[in-house]
Amino acid sequence: MECLRAMLRVLILALLLLPGPGTAADQAPRLQSLQIEIWPEYDRPAALVILKGELAADVKLPATLSLRIPAASGGPGAVAYAAEKTGPLLNLPHDRSTAAGNISLRFTLPERFFHVEFYEPLASGTQERVYKYVWPGDFPVDALHVIVQEPAAAGGISVQPELGQWTNGTDGLRYRAATLGPVQQGKALPVEIRYAKSDPRTSVEILKAGAAAAAAQPGTSSEERDSFRMFLATGAFALLVAGSSLVYFLCWRRRARPAAGGDAGGKFCGKCGSPVAAGDRFCSKCGTALA
Repeated sequence: MECLRAMLRVLILALLLLPGPGTAADQAPRLQSLQIEIWPEYDRPAALVILKGELAADVKLPATLSLRIPAASGGPGAVAYAAEKTGPLLNLPHDRSTAAGNISLRFTLPERFFHVEFYEPLASGTQERVYKYVWPGDFPVDALHVIVQEPAAAGGISVQPELGQWTNGTDGLRYRAATLGPVQQGKALPVEIRYAKSDPRTSVEILKAGAAAAAAQPGTSSEERDSFRMFLATGAFALLVAGSSLVYFLCWRRRARPAAGGDAGGKFCGKCGSPVAAGDRFCSKCGTALA
């Protein structure tokens, strides 16, 4: 009996030492921030999803993370890390396994920032488009940000949960963004996007076609420059003609004008201006003595 009591005490102690729900054994590393970007039909007929995470300052490095993405994506297009938020991305080795409709990515972060990209299929056979991404809640997140890119040539777009106002990006597309606050581990967050689009081309194809069309047509500024150059050329020609005429007129006046005084060596009479021959001593018209 005493042996049985001792065995029960050991069993109870072992059960007490086992980690329970929510303990450090199954607690994922905490993220200071997570940014979810969704770009529907950006450069292929699918939704590009970009996850940008930053480990909390109290998480020790290196840190091992396990992140789930939809199995329909076929796997990540990129898994990378960075030493700074805007620093260069470096390839991050990872393991993957598939279960319950998800692909689990397991990787060890040597720095605090990670970057994961994948494409998920998006039905584009009809004009009305719908895409839904669900953040599975793999980590506790202090600040979760969501950014949605509006596809080129799309209309009537709506996003749930409600995000901020549309703003214009430097790439010619519009974006909506919002901070949705802290999110607990295990809490799923769906993001649903609805819009209408009849153009089958991607945003990249539409933007390139628009830029090529704009380059092929002469702009107003170039037309104005051509007109100004034509004006300068016409004005210069007119000035050249006027200048030549003035010079010719002055030279003609100088040749036709009689001598102003009675110069003995002149060819005109100093009084009446009549021409005189060489050797004449008196003007043949008025009789004035020629000196």
